[in-house]
Amino acid sequence: MSKDLLLEIGTEEIPAHAMPGMLKELGENAKKALKELRLAHGAVRTLGTPRRLALVVEGLAEKQEDVAEEKRGPSVQVAFDAAGKPTKAAEGFARGQGIKAQDLVVRDGYVYALVEEAGESAEKVLAKMLPELISGLPLPNSMRWGDLDFRFIRPLRWLVALYGDRIVPFELACVKSGNTSRGHRFLSTGDFTIEDAAHYEEACEKAFVIVDPARRKALIEEGLVEAAKAHGGTAEITPNLLEEVLYLVEYPTALAGSFEDKYLALPPDAVITPMRDHQRYFPVKSADGKLLPLFLTVRNGGKEYLETVQHGNERVLRARLADAQFFFDEDRKKSLAEHLEKLKTVVFQEGLGTVYDKSLRLEKLAGKIADAIDANDAEKKAAMRAALLSKADLVTGMVTEFTELQGVMGKEYARLDGEGEDVALAIDEHYMPRFAGDAQPKTRAGLVVSLADKMDNIVATFSRGLIPTGSQDPFALRRQALGMVHSIIEAGVAISLHDLVDWTMDLLKITDAAVCEKMQADVADFMRLRLKNVLAEEGIRYDIADAVLGNVDDVRRVLLAAKAVREQLAAPGMADAVQAFVRVANLAAKAEKGEVHVDAALFETDEEKELMKAYTSARSAAESLIEAHDFVGAIDDFKDLAEPINAFFDAVMVMADDEKIRRNRLSLLKGIDDLLREAADFSKIVQA
Repeated sequence: MSKDLLLEIGTEEIPAHAMPGMLKELGENAKKALKELRLAHGAVRTLGTPRRLALVVEGLAEKQEDVAEEKRGPSVQVAFDAAGKPTKAAEGFARGQGIKAQDLVVRDGYVYALVEEAGESAEKVLAKMLPELISGLPLPNSMRWGDLDFRFIRPLRWLVALYGDRIVPFELACVKSGNTSRGHRFLSTGDFTIEDAAHYEEACEKAFVIVDPARRKALIEEGLVEAAKAHGGTAEITPNLLEEVLYLVEYPTALAGSFEDKYLALPPDAVITPMRDHQRYFPVKSADGKLLPLFLTVRNGGKEYLETVQHGNERVLRARLADAQFFFDEDRKKSLAEHLEKLKTVVFQEGLGTVYDKSLRLEKLAGKIADAIDANDAEKKAAMRAALLSKADLVTGMVTEFTELQGVMGKEYARLDGEGEDVALAIDEHYMPRFAGDAQPKTRAGLVVSLADKMDNIVATFSRGLIPTGSQDPFALRRQALGMVHSIIEAGVAISLHDLVDWTMDLLKITDAAVCEKMQADVADFMRLRLKNVLAEEGIRYDIADAVLGNVDDVRRVLLAAKAVREQLAAPGMADAVQAFVRVANLAAKAEKGEVHVDAALFETDEEKELMKAYTSARSAAESLIEAHDFVGAIDDFKDLAEPINAFFDAVMVMADDEKIRRNRLSLLKGIDDLLREAADFSKIVQA
């Protein structure tokens, strides 16, 4: 009869950010281990609070499944002598399988051993599996305590291991498994007994622990909504903060607090950031979206003495907002432009000058990028002004105290200085996207400054030999490069990556030809890897990705070409066309490097002439299509080349003895291959 399994790992408080990943790994690793151990089971769930990670497996079988496996041994000639008696080879094979030589089965000229293994009891198997499951859990960071060699994210304090109502005995880090857990630190009476695995959640709740994250999350959301509604507002519940709070409490109770109206005169972000990022409070807004002098928080406890808790939270927030008011007032004694001077005292990177120097570079680079993407005069002017001012807020009191506000306070101060809305928005947007899934710059000026800043960071850091390798990326260049890719694609602009790198090197005074050539190659490879990730996210096959990633100079082109190839590969006749294109690519590799020169006077066959005619026509049609990034149309036209290509190969000996004729034919094939590569390298395509 199957029973439920419970494993609870009791610890000191685990960092909230680590909990989701650890619970996921615990569940997945448990499923894998149970499968390998041949233990049938039902649903697998993971539960957790700041002080515990729990695994619940429903309907776990009482014993392993029996297995019967047939293993092949030596041939009959080797296994038996002339008298038909088992040889040492047969006896050794049989002994290794745990059976007698006379029990070997002869079939198909070989001997076979039928090995049967009876399944062990679940309790015996689990006693070994559970400690290994805990020890093998991937950790974002780990620690040791006492004189133990064992490592875990936080010290182990108790272990619960139950199969039904029976304890699964094992010991780990000097802690023995049992059926005793610990309740809420303040609300419970302490330890409590779990009678059986099936009643785990019920037992925890009696000890004031809501162990199911989904239920705890629903209680938190419901409490926040009700608390905000009771005060005439709406709770602004951001997913990241909600998840963090979820793993900070075991028994949640939402409550509201207030602060003085005078702080609403500050920019909203100057109020929300200390509230949300520093104190883990939720803002409250009115029906028209304006910030109210209220906040919401979640207590790890019941409803007793809520007024005392409220006053304590209000006192802490009041001090934070008073700091914000002070720094804001001090900052406003100067304009944002006047803060530029102080950037001369801030080093950008070793050997690369100050942040002031970087600001001057960004101003010039922004002008070049604006011209390249056909920005109008107003957009270019706004972009260059924003680029110059983009780092000025880094030396303000507000950003020094609340670093999360970089860019945001620059935007607010620019508005107050009358710099113009486009300039203000671009100062904030130039940091976008700040993280995976973040919004992209919405204004053209913001896009320009964002590209300028990220490219300057990449080239400057590469110039110091600090190219990210493995897991080391201290300057977050991968994130910035990926942000560039997403921004360019979303904005739909065409800009040369080679030109971007060239302009940036010029401003950084990198002039050595060999260094410049290597920089171009390194940045292209770096961006190629980011583009490969983007293509994978779009569901593009690996071979299609390889086919379009040869040239990454135009980032937008890569994704469009990949989608076009994917679409066209399903079209009629494309499979045959790809085979023809591959034949062209194989021989084109033997052609001389450089520009294509085909002399029609050297043609000896009609098939050469027809192929040249088809190539000329395709090239003429493809130029406008590719320029418009209509790769679907271009590839559709390329398919018309398949028939004359095949006819050419059937009738013409490409590698002719006459050198001029051979070079001419190879040159024609190279011209066709170069044209096809404007869309993709079809030799990379893997066909079924």
